[in-house]
Amino acid sequence: MVRHPLRRSLLLFFLLFGALLPSIAFGSEGSAHADPIGAVVLYLAVILAAAKLGGDLAVRIGQPAVLGELVFGVLLGNLGALGFSGFEPIKTDASIDMLSRLGVLVLLFEVGLESTVAQMLEVGVTSFFVATLGVVAPFALGWLLGAWILPDASPYVHAFLGATLTATSVGITARVLQDLKESQSPEARIILGAAVIDDVLGLVILAVVTGIIGAADRGGSMSYGEIGIVFGKALAFLVGSLVIGAKVSRRLFSIASRLRARGVLLALGLAFCFLFAWIAGLIGLAPIVGAFAAGLVLEDMHFRDFTLRGESTLEHLIQPISSFLVPIFFVLMGMRTDLGAFAQPGVPLLAAALTGAAIVGKQACSLGVGKGVDRLSIGIGMIPRGEVGLIFANIGQSLTVGGKPVVSGAVFSAVVAMVIVTTMVTPPALEWSLARRAAKPPKTPLPDAH
Repeated sequence: MVRHPLRRSLLLFFLLFGALLPSIAFGSEGSAHADPIGAVVLYLAVILAAAKLGGDLAVRIGQPAVLGELVFGVLLGNLGALGFSGFEPIKTDASIDMLSRLGVLVLLFEVGLESTVAQMLEVGVTSFFVATLGVVAPFALGWLLGAWILPDASPYVHAFLGATLTATSVGITARVLQDLKESQSPEARIILGAAVIDDVLGLVILAVVTGIIGAADRGGSMSYGEIGIVFGKALAFLVGSLVIGAKVSRRLFSIASRLRARGVLLALGLAFCFLFAWIAGLIGLAPIVGAFAAGLVLEDMHFRDFTLRGESTLEHLIQPISSFLVPIFFVLMGMRTDLGAFAQPGVPLLAAALTGAAIVGKQACSLGVGKGVDRLSIGIGMIPRGEVGLIFANIGQSLTVGGKPVVSGAVFSAVVAMVIVTTMVTPPALEWSLARRAAKPPKTPLPDAH
């Protein structure tokens, strides 16, 4: 009888996939007359099973569930090295790819819902300085390391590597602080406030970099003035979304509360998210910028009429959809990570260098903190890249210059390695740092000279 929880989870994994393997092998051969939905639902069965089993194992060893989803995706995507290629079609399936893209939008919408404009304003100057330093330093380090290790690559590759290091995964740090019962500490308030601003700045940088790369792919270049226009466009969209969207959404949700159909709040919330994502894409920004802005705009007061009559909040309603779509993105990103790429010259060095830059770059955050706050804890809390780094890298794979993707398969694998390491080291490192701070004896005042 298997009693150990880790062994039980592994046994369940092998039993489940052992049962699925014949279907997968049969499905990979394909039938010209088969219903196309058959392959898609089989792929979804594989992805969701891998996501939840991987997430369970990660949580059992004290890591975020997203790490397990990513690692299990890496394992499934590299079974070809062992002679089994049944999972290979999943990597390029258009339907799975589209579902993963929807998952990214829902994820950024959910991150936005967890933050409010009021919270951003309350964090003060300290969090703004912490966030700014936490974006500038990693971006510069990523660019310089890319130029050093990949000298033959274009400057666009170097710039995108810097961009992937900018944003912080606020969800991972927030979960650790919550588990340690440190959510209300000064360090926690600064970290969480800075992480939100960090995401906004990172999305603006992404908009500028993708604009520059898009111009280069069309055979042109962008002047400093045009770069300023893209930068201003991103800021104007975010600010305009917050100002105009807040006024419109309050009235819109109040009117919608009079509708008697089921699921009005969820449907309107998703429509709001997708509309903002579409507008962002329309003006040349990444759709995830719009999804994040939509979530940031919506606050509990906007759908108070729904909750007063006993309905759940939008954050609660969106969770089942997020639990379905978001893991598809993480597992797929893991499956697209080629472990064989690490055999190529320079790739292990790039992965190690990016990881080092990701960790060291965020320690620059401590320079923006005043006295009386544990600087080391704040720097550690800003380390994890998680979903945001993967989203940036995935966008880089879709961008091309001269017919070549900005982020190649080898570079993408190095970024995934960086995401995995920064996600793994943060929880124990932050726990150690906060415990070290708590163990310090309080400073005793000097005896009165009189």
